[in-house]
Amino acid sequence: MGNFLPEQASTFAGTVDQMYIVLTRLALIVYFGVRYRRGANVNRVGALHESTKLELSWIVLLLVISLVTFGWGARFYVTMYAMPEDALHVYVSGKQWMWQMQYPNGQREINVLHVPVGRPVRLTMISQDVIHSFYIPAFRIKHDVLPGIYTSMWFQATQAGEYDLFCTEYCGTEHSGMVGKVVALEPRQYEEWLRTHVVGGADPIPESAVGSANEGPQTMAQTGEQLFISFGCNSCHLPNGQGIGPSLVGLLGSEQVMADGQTIVADAQYIRRSILDPRSQIVEGYPAVMPTYEGQIDEQELFSLVEYISALTTPADTQQAPDSNPATETGSDTTPGTGPEDSQPDAQPTDSGQESSDGSSLSGDQPDAADNTPSGAGQTGSDNGNQDENSQP
Repeated sequence: MGNFLPEQASTFAGTVDQMYIVLTRLALIVYFGVRYRRGANVNRVGALHESTKLELSWIVLLLVISLVTFGWGARFYVTMYAMPEDALHVYVSGKQWMWQMQYPNGQREINVLHVPVGRPVRLTMISQDVIHSFYIPAFRIKHDVLPGIYTSMWFQATQAGEYDLFCTEYCGTEHSGMVGKVVALEPRQYEEWLRTHVVGGADPIPESAVGSANEGPQTMAQTGEQLFISFGCNSCHLPNGQGIGPSLVGLLGSEQVMADGQTIVADAQYIRRSILDPRSQIVEGYPAVMPTYEGQIDEQELFSLVEYISALTTPADTQQAPDSNPATETGSDTTPGTGPEDSQPDAQPTDSGQESSDGSSLSGDQPDAADNTPSGAGQTGSDNGNQDENSQP
């Protein structure tokens, strides 16, 4: 589209450039219309003094151009913000002055984003301090990254290569140094990179997310599952809905009726807010007993919890690992989705108090609840067994 525009490397780039050219030409039409309007001091030798046909043609033509341009832009806007269901999900957090990337398989990077060519990529982004803006010129995409709120955008790379990544919102004294790169790889090269890439020491996995029996980085869902257990969330959020908190199976995308009567779609932002400020959105029929985890969990861990909860889509996803409850003396297996009434009475003396069947928040604070743990993205070890040690007071 000319040497004065950046390289086109995404499915959006061509359309953005075309709209830029069209709008520039329309701006020139408006300029000449004002410059040579009636009453301006210009040479009008040979000009027509009156032509109804010309005037009507001019008005209708501009109306059609305006409506077509509006419809074109509106349709393209909807396309840019309608997230593809099959998109690769990458989590991005910005802070002064770097970008941190997290991939579902557990890989992490700083100031570098690897993506496959020909596949949609969805970015879920948040800032840890001030407002930033995530901008890839070659892809023609830019989106603000805000503190406390998840924002999302998607793109699809069309050719392999390395492309610049900038922050385009002034964010402090070293704003100009908040740069990075996007590496677009062919699908086979991308799969090879996922297998061989090692998590960098500059961005280690939190200690709470590392299992002693595991080798290599855990997936984000596995990390989220261990956090879910370590914070005692599985004490109240039983997969069969019989805990004092809701079952989280199938939560993402569902409609939740609040105590004040409003209905909220449970998206990633809903999950995040329920963890940090649970009293702000109480589901109808459930007590406001969940404590806040503000200050106890960072944004990377929140990403992992969101990924884990998003993976809980069916009851079959909530199976436990065998022998996950060392407190059970009989050695009997716990079946997936069982409630407190199926647990051993000597291991769970207070199960009879949990009668609720639908949810209000995302974490529990009851130390004596049943130990059934939803695990949609990986099996857990003996951490499930002792709820008295894992639950939050």
